[in-house]
Amino acid sequence: MRRNKVPVRNAEALAFMRQAGRVVAEMHEECVRAARPGATTLDLDRVARDVLERRGATSNFLGYHGFPGVICASVNEVVVHGIPSAEVVLHEGDLISIDCGAIVEGWHADAAVTVPVGEIDTASRRLLDAARQALVDAIATVCDGVSLGQIGAAIEKSVAQTGFAVVEDYSGHGIGRALHEAPEVANVAHGSDRKFRLQAGQTIAIEPIVVAGDPETVVRDDGWTVETIDGGWAAHFEHSLAVTPDGAQILTLPWG
Repeated sequence: MRRNKVPVRNAEALAFMRQAGRVVAEMHEECVRAARPGATTLDLDRVARDVLERRGATSNFLGYHGFPGVICASVNEVVVHGIPSAEVVLHEGDLISIDCGAIVEGWHADAAVTVPVGEIDTASRRLLDAARQALVDAIATVCDGVSLGQIGAAIEKSVAQTGFAVVEDYSGHGIGRALHEAPEVANVAHGSDRKFRLQAGQTIAIEPIVVAGDPETVVRDDGWTVETIDGGWAAHFEHSLAVTPDGAQILTLPWG
C-alpha cells in the first residue's frame, strides 16, 4: 500500500477529531464510574448515550453493520464486541472492556479501556497492566516514516515479556471520515499492511488485545460477541492518534 493511499488530515480535520476524542474520553470516564458490582452493561450503554446527547455528538457504533449499542461492553473472556445487555450483570473481580466512539462534524474518534470492577486479583491486574503497556509502547514508536510492522513488533515484544498472548484476529485501523479506514494496524509484526509507512497528518487507531491463555477466538451465535476459545480473560486498550513530525498526538484524551 502506498503512503498516498491514506489521506493526510489538515488542521481543521484534526481539531474536529480532537473534539470527538474528548467526547469519547468523557464517555469512558462516566462509564468507568458506573462500572460497579450490580450494574449491567446496558446501564453503562445508557450512561454513554447520555454523554453523546449532552455533547451534541453522534455514535459511530450504534447501527454499524446492525450493532445495537453505543458501546461494546466486553466482560472477562469476551475479547471484543460485547453487546450491552440488561442480562449481563457486573460482579466484584470482573474485568470489563468499554470500547466506544463519537462523531463530530463528520469526523470520527474511537478508543477502548479495560477496567476492574471493584477489587481484582493479582493475575487480572497483571493482565490489565500488560495490555495498557503494550499500547503505550506501540504509541511510542509512532513517527513520520515508521512502518506498521514496527508498531506491531513493539506490541509483540511488550506482551512477550509478560507471558501473556496477543490476539491476532482483530486489529487497529485508520480512522477519520469513517470509523474504519485503511490501513490495517495489526497487533503483530507480520500484519497484512506491515510495510506501509506512516506520514505526518495521517490518523490511526492502535488497539492491542491481550489474553491470559490461548489467543484463538470464537464468535458467539449472536454474530457479534467474540470470546477466547479457552475461556481465558482478555484486556483491550485503544487510542485514536495523529502522526506528527515529533511523534504521536493522542486524540482521545480529555485534554486533547
